[in-house]
Amino acid sequence: MKDISIIAVGGYNEIGRNMTAIRIGKDIVVMDMGIRLDRVQIHEDTDVEAMHAADLINMGAIPDDSIMENVDGTVRAIACTHGHLDHIGAISKLAHKYHAPIIASPFTADLINQEIKSEKIFGVKNPLHVMKAGERFQVTQDIELEFIRVQHSIVDCVFAAIHTPMGTIVYANDFKIDRSPTLGEPPDFARLRALGKQGVLALITETTNASISGKTPSEKIAKDLVWDVLLGTEESKSGVMVTTFSSHIARIRAIIEAAHKMGRKPVLLGRSMEKYWGTAVRTGYAGQGDVTVFGRRKSVDKALKRIMTEGKDKYLPIMTGHQGEPGAILSRVANGETDYLVESGDKVIFSAGIIPQPLNESNRHTVVTKLKMRGGRIYDNVHVSGHACREDHWELLRMIQPEHVIPSHGNLVSHTSYLMMAEETGYSLGSNFHLVRNGQELLID
Repeated sequence: MKDISIIAVGGYNEIGRNMTAIRIGKDIVVMDMGIRLDRVQIHEDTDVEAMHAADLINMGAIPDDSIMENVDGTVRAIACTHGHLDHIGAISKLAHKYHAPIIASPFTADLINQEIKSEKIFGVKNPLHVMKAGERFQVTQDIELEFIRVQHSIVDCVFAAIHTPMGTIVYANDFKIDRSPTLGEPPDFARLRALGKQGVLALITETTNASISGKTPSEKIAKDLVWDVLLGTEESKSGVMVTTFSSHIARIRAIIEAAHKMGRKPVLLGRSMEKYWGTAVRTGYAGQGDVTVFGRRKSVDKALKRIMTEGKDKYLPIMTGHQGEPGAILSRVANGETDYLVESGDKVIFSAGIIPQPLNESNRHTVVTKLKMRGGRIYDNVHVSGHACREDHWELLRMIQPEHVIPSHGNLVSHTSYLMMAEETGYSLGSNFHLVRNGQELLID
């Protein structure tokens, strides 16, 4: 029998720069290669593409994969669960070291392709294999990779099941249990239950919101919240701006629909809005909503000038900058760097939570304060999370009943919250529940 080990390359000490290597005998499947956003404040002007991997590793921005040199095995596949940068942002810096195909769902693969094309230092020649949820990929003669449909705050998100002669390992980063999503299908519960019945050797799972009690509300609730705020505006002449995650296509579609109901023209502003919406158009997720998109600074400034000239009441700008990132469109508006003037009574809707890191919290506070000083009315947290809360985690555990549990994508605080929940369901630390840190290898009996 071959032995199995889990190598925690990145994402086990923090939120971000996710990378896990699963070794089956001498064959390795790498899951995700992400960046840590707060270490390179990714906004309109940061040129990560021109930075060397070694510098990014020293900054703690991408996984330190030097640990892989001491692992006795060969990487046979690199699989990515979804298109957020904390899961795919390091592919252009690290993937070329491994002669292995990159496997991703259609939306994720399109984004990976863009990352590789814009890379300025390394040539990534790995073949990119597009695989939909429900499909399988033969990694080696006795290792098979399966994608299972789940929901998250980006489309085309999957769990990965790695089928081996010693059992199945389920990699669950990131997800929410959403039974009424506004875009795409609910998670494939039937398949997850079937895996549970067959037997799952180990579950590797995110713990981002494990300390939050209860269940994460459905995206349908977020759509209702957004519509309630936007359609409930009696003073229809005032300016209304919305900021949200550029990658959250379901949310952007809800805002576009609301704009049409309000009789306003939706306008997407910012480079990342242009990037993700373009991907949504190419992969069929954009729908039929009429919307204009401006990415480059000059065209954004022209669009904002036109909105001021024609009347703020005719448009609904949807812009980057929900975390208060310097250089993002909302920050530039708040600083008075554009022709769009925030005046008394204008509404600014944040359809995004604050990513819980000090840098984001201080940036967001600064932008909100500046907007208020100009007379802006702030509608905060018109949002539901894309991450599972405690009861969702409990439900997944009961569904697939893994022999071993390894928390990932989080810090010791969130891992400990997850541990307390897992102990209530019969797991115990050190025997079948394992805390691992970046750079460690866990051998599974």
